[in-house]
Amino acid sequence: MDDADRVLLRDLLRGQRLLALAVVVDGEPVAGLVPFLAAPDLSALAIHVSTLARHSSGLGEGAAWSAVVHVPDSAAVDPLQVPRAVIHGRSRQIEDADVLRAIGRGWVSRFPGAEATMGLGDFTFFSLDIEGGRLISGFGRAHNLSADHFAQAAQVT
Repeated sequence: MDDADRVLLRDLLRGQRLLALAVVVDGEPVAGLVPFLAAPDLSALAIHVSTLARHSSGLGEGAAWSAVVHVPDSAAVDPLQVPRAVIHGRSRQIEDADVLRAIGRGWVSRFPGAEATMGLGDFTFFSLDIEGGRLISGFGRAHNLSADHFAQAAQVT
């Protein structure tokens, strides 16, 4: 993986705002489209979801998840070559009050319209802790990702 790939990974996780999230609920696959906020070191993604949403039932202490973050589709981009990161890991509910305050500030800054959901009792923050994945930067250009790759992408200038 070269610096261009590290920049792509960093830009996907810091620049894009939605991810397609997949979890397992009652033995069945469930997908959702959710906003996210990347940790500064790219080790995790924070999501703020309603516990009423079906995909929320598949999140929690140690629950497996997978997600895709990609550049937006457009007529100018061949859909077979859309740069994307397919990532996976384990989830956990964020409960530490100091961490929640910090994430909440960053969340409202990134998603001003979400301020209305911050006080709703059915919404909660989860951390999607990243264990690995795959970066597809074009046709025939794919890299397996470890936690080290995410840390390196966070540091690239």
